[in-house]
Amino acid sequence: MTWASLLLTDPSPNLRLLVLRELLHRPPDDEEVRELEEIREQDPIVIDLLSLQNADGSFHLKDGSHDGWFNIKTTSQSLLRLGYLGFSSEYPAIRKGVEYLFSHQMEDGSWPIPKTKTEDEMGDTYMMIPLQTGIPLRGLAAAGYATDSRVEKAYEWLLQKSLPDGGWPSGVKDDQYVFPAGYRRLPHTKYGCRTNTSFAVSALALHPQRSMSIECRRGLDLLLAQDTLQASNLGHEIAKIVGVEKDRGFFTYFARYDIAFVLDLCWRIGASLEDERVASMVKFVREQSDEYGLWDYPAYPEVSRWLSFDLLRSLSSIDSDTGWISLEPLSPFQPYPKQPRRY
Repeated sequence: MTWASLLLTDPSPNLRLLVLRELLHRPPDDEEVRELEEIREQDPIVIDLLSLQNADGSFHLKDGSHDGWFNIKTTSQSLLRLGYLGFSSEYPAIRKGVEYLFSHQMEDGSWPIPKTKTEDEMGDTYMMIPLQTGIPLRGLAAAGYATDSRVEKAYEWLLQKSLPDGGWPSGVKDDQYVFPAGYRRLPHTKYGCRTNTSFAVSALALHPQRSMSIECRRGLDLLLAQDTLQASNLGHEIAKIVGVEKDRGFFTYFARYDIAFVLDLCWRIGASLEDERVASMVKFVREQSDEYGLWDYPAYPEVSRWLSFDLLRSLSSIDSDTGWISLEPLSPFQPYPKQPRRY
């Protein structure tokens, strides 16, 4: 039994469709592809998600509450999920959600700063936080709107907020960059924040041209510099995208360093196996697979096949030579370094 036969027995028609399209490269007129396209809206993942869409196009949380940010994050995550499942930019639920996000876009291309008080770091004192635009940008790009003129304006705003030494900061208070909390420090930068950089890079990675920009590649280079090979976090982002793990927080969203997420960025942006950091990640991930070439997600076994699809796509898409240039060495990660004793 092979990974293909196991993935194609999954109950989700959307996962089976993705496997046929992106791993087995079946053409659009393939009989099985067309059959799955007709029943994909019957997938419980889609049914549950669409039940959360409001009349104005926004999406609310499962408990019926708002996310404290005009539902901008919840709507962005919902568009990310629909885009990941392969629904096109013309899909009605996507179009309604997109227009809702655009209704909150400001003149300079950004979105309002989140005002939620659920995290100690968030409040009314920030003048700028890159994720205020990185979050909706990622959802819009995943939903097929990366080249829309309104989205391009948002990309320009985001690129202007990158740091001189690469990456993106936690934000700006009183005209000063804010130091990131230890768990999300970005290696080799003074103010770089891994959460804000991850949102920015993942949004840029979904653009057909900007994915190859200097700023995008520099951001990925810094993300790759963190020497963290942890099997326990493998697939955490996929679990959030398909709606199994809760996507809590703003600054804390990327608290875990997920190699599957980083490898997805690698093939989209063009990092190659010539980079020793990428090669070591690929080797580590391959070692985690079972005898059938699949990967487990122990916390929620139903995510295992989604994770397997995602990793198989990344591993088959990362090239050995793409002209990728690495500038950053690996740096062992320690969120809060021990302070030397005074006595």
